[in-house]
Amino acid sequence: MTVELVHIGFGNIVAMNRVIAMASPNSAPTKRVIQEGRNKGLLIDMTNGRRTKVVIFIDSGHVILAALAPETIAGRLTTTRAFPTRLDLAEEKDEP
Repeated sequence: MTVELVHIGFGNIVAMNRVIAMASPNSAPTKRVIQEGRNKGLLIDMTNGRRTKVVIFIDSGHVILAALAPETIAGRLTTTRAFPTRLDLAEEKDEP
């Protein structure tokens, strides 16, 4: 299994194979989930003090706040897939 690491701004990186969904931070249900994550200690703020533009939900229950637009993050993910890393190439050699 390949781990796809994507830069989400300010030197922060997320393993995209762990992401369940990305959502806008403006809806009331999303704001409630952010508050619940903060109360439970599962909130990870990667905005560096900037305005939150996307909320990323991880399979472990963590909630990540990022200052990049979801379209930007998705674009970086497709760019990552277009240019294989050394790890990807090594795994291709191991497969029959």
